[in-house]
Amino acid sequence: MEYRRVWCAGGMYFFTVNLLERHGNNLLTQQIDLLRQAIQNVKRNHSFKIHAWVVLPDHMHCVIELPEGDSDFATRWRLIKMNFSKSLPKNERRSAVRIARGERGIWQRRYWEHLIRDERDLRAHVDYVHINPLKHGLVNSVCDWPYSTFHRYVEKGIYSLDWAGPSTELSLSD
Repeated sequence: MEYRRVWCAGGMYFFTVNLLERHGNNLLTQQIDLLRQAIQNVKRNHSFKIHAWVVLPDHMHCVIELPEGDSDFATRWRLIKMNFSKSLPKNERRSAVRIARGERGIWQRRYWEHLIRDERDLRAHVDYVHINPLKHGLVNSVCDWPYSTFHRYVEKGIYSLDWAGPSTELSLSD
């Protein structure tokens, strides 16, 4: 299968990045400090602007913007995944293929990427990022999830603390 990516210098993108073993895995939240450190290390050498980010136990969503003239999000994701993986002990289950390739068994190889087209598209994806913990039933209120840029948006007055209401009012599907 051929994957088609949209490469836009200075583009703003939405991403979904998953752990290989998703169900019952809480590695990302359990090791949140190592993940944050990996992201910051990559950001220092390959800058990007974070518009929205949420880390869930087994996957994460974000909206980032690349610098003008730069379209290389693939290197950033490769390095974030690699830096995070290298900071963990080698005790995960690996397939014969991954062992033969010398790969870790932490991340799915691929990720979902979407080029943000306009302001409306940006708002929709930022909202999606922030509502995700509620959508997955991890909290009863978006403000209760600590691993999210939602709190920055509240501080800036963009969202109210009770944005999206309690989970009983939502009927979103994944």
